[in-house]
Amino acid sequence: MIRSTHRRGRHKVFIGMAPGVGKTCRMLQEGKEMLREGTDVVVGLLETHGRLETARQAEGLEQIPRKRMRYQDVDLEEMDVGAVLARRPQLVLVDELAHTNVPGSEREKRWQDVEMLLLSGLDVYSTLNIQHLESLNDLVAELTGVVVRERIPNRVLELADEVVLVDVTPETLQERLKEGKVYAPEKVGQALANFFQRRHLVALRELSLREVADRVENDILPSLTPLRERVMVCLANYHTSKRLLRRAARLAAAMDAPLLALTVQDPNRFLSREESLILEECRQLCDDVGGTFLREESAEILPTIARVAQEKRITQIVLGQTMRSRFKALFRRPLSERLQHQLRSLSIDLHLISEGLPVQPSHDTAP
Repeated sequence: MIRSTHRRGRHKVFIGMAPGVGKTCRMLQEGKEMLREGTDVVVGLLETHGRLETARQAEGLEQIPRKRMRYQDVDLEEMDVGAVLARRPQLVLVDELAHTNVPGSEREKRWQDVEMLLLSGLDVYSTLNIQHLESLNDLVAELTGVVVRERIPNRVLELADEVVLVDVTPETLQERLKEGKVYAPEKVGQALANFFQRRHLVALRELSLREVADRVENDILPSLTPLRERVMVCLANYHTSKRLLRRAARLAAAMDAPLLALTVQDPNRFLSREESLILEECRQLCDDVGGTFLREESAEILPTIARVAQEKRITQIVLGQTMRSRFKALFRRPLSERLQHQLRSLSIDLHLISEGLPVQPSHDTAP
């Protein structure tokens, strides 16, 4: 474990939908601005890919020499983290955060090198394309047909102190390609026919915009109405729970919303083998439909649902509606009505889905 007496450095990430939108230039421009204001700035690693505009933006900035490494009889270069730490600037500019280091390097990934710099108290500016986020890997492959090999954990972006979206229209990016500002001329045709098709860029741009919008909503607007829908389904230990989860997944897909599956279990009540199996099947199904499964231990079921809904900024709750005897209906308000009372101060829609009779007798404790 790395321990340091320094404060953790601040991390600013410049993110965009694809190569060529201007992330590196924006990072260099802001680095030079900080230099003019008196901050000690160095370039830890810069990838120009032969782009003259990028190289010009780096003029006037000190660049730390790279570490040369030999791999399979080929000389390669990586960021020299030791040299950066020895130089000890206030701010380090590091390009291509998702890069995989040469085998034999101290750390496998460049984001791990950046983490080392941050733990040592250095501030870091870095760049990232949206398709390199781990959670979006399958979606990007589905949208573009390209499987992205270099990925970073979502927590790297979540822990960043600031995320800046560098954005251009798909048409502008395609023009940059044709003008040779992104790739060498011989690669332009293939790029436009594959990854840089307009429909791919539109989808990637939407992912980028949504990622930054979600971050703004979570970090800056905790008390305001959510900017997008979020669906939560409350699951019990019934065989009908999987049907309920599928219904909620269809609702979330129709709303283009994230899905959270919540089960609240009374810690004083022992689950049978069958009930435990049902919960595990629900967990697996939730993963299959792209949702997040959350289990809370509490004897206070409805307050727990309300608390989680508020914390996760839920806008839609899906709840199973089981048939009850006339005797129970006379003397006890429906669970849905009591939940609505708990949610009275929140702007949340409640969806009641008929489940029929539960297989297990209801204890009215685990929605």
